[in-house]
Amino acid sequence: MDRTGVQWRYLPHDFPHWNTVYGYFAKWADEGVFAQLGGLLRQLLREQGGAGCRAVGLWDAQSVKTSTSVPAAGQGIDAGKKIVGRKRNIVTDTIGLLLAVLVTAASVQDSVAGTSLLDQVAAEHPGIRKVWVDGGHRQHLVEHAATLGIDTAPMSGVLAVAV
Repeated sequence: MDRTGVQWRYLPHDFPHWNTVYGYFAKWADEGVFAQLGGLLRQLLREQGGAGCRAVGLWDAQSVKTSTSVPAAGQGIDAGKKIVGRKRNIVTDTIGLLLAVLVTAASVQDSVAGTSLLDQVAAEHPGIRKVWVDGGHRQHLVEHAATLGIDTAPMSGVLAVAV
């Protein structure tokens, strides 16, 4: 893994031929097997922790610098943080399990990315009814979330409760 970054042709010798392994991987990825496994593992962790089905998520975004090898079309400038790169938007549940991810150019506003991200959350996790967000989100995002049956609330109150 250190040498090659897990390229298919460099799988350990005790694995089947790389074409076979990749074929299964591609088929399972296309059929959504990994997403299903992730969902089942999330549910098992919740049940073990006594949490059951969660109805609350937390969303945050972070701009990160990209390497010089990243095409200019895939990055942008976050004017507020003065970062040239990409922005990762992540929604987790209240125990920190990943629910949705969206990677955009850093120049994409959180409220614009949030529309797509909340669509993803609503489609894949219909039980989510509230998402805590940073306080700076625009009204159209709040209204879009409401059309999906999701209430948005500022995260400042969450931090006070968590402490």
